[in-house]
Amino acid sequence: MQIDLDTIDVSNLNRQFLFQKKHVGRSKAQVAKESVLQFYPEANIIAYHDSIMNPDYNVEFFRQFTLVMNALDNRAARNHVNRMCLAADVPLIESGTAGYLGQVTVIKKGVTECYECHPKPTQKTFPGCTIRNTPSEPIHCIVWAKYLFNQLFGEEDADQEVSPDRADPEAAWEPAEAEARARASNEDGEIKRVSTKEWAKSTGYDPVKLFTKLFKDDIRYLLTMDKLWRKRKPPVPLDWAEVQNQEKNVPDQQNESSSVLKDQQVLDVKSYAHLFSKSVETLRLHLAEKGDGAELIWDKDDPSAMDFVTSAANLRMHVFSMNMKSRFDIKSMAGNIIPAIATTNAIIAGLIVLEGLKILSGKIDQCRTIFLNKQPNPKKKLLVPCALDPPNPNCYVCASKPEVTVRLNVHKVTVLTLQDKIVKEKFAMVAPDIQIDDGKGTILISSEEGETEANNDRKLSDFGIRNGTRLQADDFLQDYTLLINVLHSEDLEKDVEFEVVGDAPEKVGPKPSEPTSKNITNGSDDGAQPSTSTAPDQDDLFIIDSEDEGHSSNADDTENKSRKRKLEDKECVSTKRVRMEQTEEQDEIIALD
Repeated sequence: MQIDLDTIDVSNLNRQFLFQKKHVGRSKAQVAKESVLQFYPEANIIAYHDSIMNPDYNVEFFRQFTLVMNALDNRAARNHVNRMCLAADVPLIESGTAGYLGQVTVIKKGVTECYECHPKPTQKTFPGCTIRNTPSEPIHCIVWAKYLFNQLFGEEDADQEVSPDRADPEAAWEPAEAEARARASNEDGEIKRVSTKEWAKSTGYDPVKLFTKLFKDDIRYLLTMDKLWRKRKPPVPLDWAEVQNQEKNVPDQQNESSSVLKDQQVLDVKSYAHLFSKSVETLRLHLAEKGDGAELIWDKDDPSAMDFVTSAANLRMHVFSMNMKSRFDIKSMAGNIIPAIATTNAIIAGLIVLEGLKILSGKIDQCRTIFLNKQPNPKKKLLVPCALDPPNPNCYVCASKPEVTVRLNVHKVTVLTLQDKIVKEKFAMVAPDIQIDDGKGTILISSEEGETEANNDRKLSDFGIRNGTRLQADDFLQDYTLLINVLHSEDLEKDVEFEVVGDAPEKVGPKPSEPTSKNITNGSDDGAQPSTSTAPDQDDLFIIDSEDEGHSSNADDTENKSRKRKLEDKECVSTKRVRMEQTEEQDEIIALD
């Protein structure tokens, strides 16, 4: 059985073997089934074009399988499948690739670490003031363009404001004086300072007026903040009429004929201004078709959305004197895409099958976490297998009684924040029910729609929640219960709503005599967990021969085994250290998609 919500995109064709150009736009699951049946008609495959997080795929659904293989491209789905397999007590093979890197691991309830036994690195974020006022890298402009898309066509988020700050953030004067200065700037009739979305609506999403506000008026407003530009190169406003009068660079006809090369071209300012205008018009029509109150969702595979972000980001790069980027590069950064390589995917797919055969043969003790490296290690090996680690007793997912402590201010945090940012986003629950463990079982949040919505804007303290209060969060879809201990604090850093105490718990390490392999964690989101335990003598993929094989005594065998274990441990630890350094800033590994 195969479940996949995605459809085939042109970008999938360079890294897959089952899809062809004629399949673009069709269901990945269905086409994969058809392709496999062509060379193995006897296969019994059921394909679902659906999300694995659909409530129909509950614990009972997972229990019907002997083995589950993950090839997911996002953390939320991986967390969910991890929990479903734990609840159903079904072995899971987790895998991932990132360019030339890849790894495969096996997860079995009570036997190995689960996918969530150690915290994954969070997505890299940037200070809002940098995004709004002083971008210095292309990624800052790309993030700004994605924020702008949401401000204009999607769901507004106060944390994603694109307009400049109302006052110079580096000025020394008092806030009241700064606000007065901002008002004065707005009153002179020259520099407009208004809400981006409201302004766009009032103009009917006029592309020229929007261009003028974003790339001229807002930039001129920024230039009034003198202190911002003492040590920085000031931005240069763009004028629509002047841009239209520029001579347009015509790309080479041969390049124009190739869609791949075209996406890798960097156009001129006039071309990006035209693309910006065209994409705004297209997105405005899409929004109108959906009706009043509708919103668009940014998708890297939506041509119009991608045109908008590409053009807006490049225009802002030009304003701030940066080298502009191709559509291909911007799509990679905007979509958190790590370029996929077909051969890497093929190797990892083969390793998944090998580990699956071990499980089906009842030899889970022989399974390994296997790293595929970019460069051979000192032993000239690209594949490094490591023994599977036991469960982390501090894991808030697979421990016998999952429990976690959250530090927050009960007088500031709302019930909606508890639900969306803590329980759903941080602890990856899908449909949580939360009650206060006060002997009364007060229901704080219900998964039944509308049942507890009246609580959303109320503060936790309104329900008697204080320091030491315990909350029980249940997700019946995942068959998962988490006990949350509330630790009240008024000393959290600015803009920090909550902290998970012990967010990076110390894992079960080796004996004190083996300190070198302690606390090594994998910084990627590719599913495999680091190893600290010693590996058995034999491995199907990686064998270290003893020096006197076949001629040693029992004592020699023991000594050789000990030496082999130390070598394997040292090699695994070294591999994990390198992998952590290579992937510590990655948010999601695109895995066999």
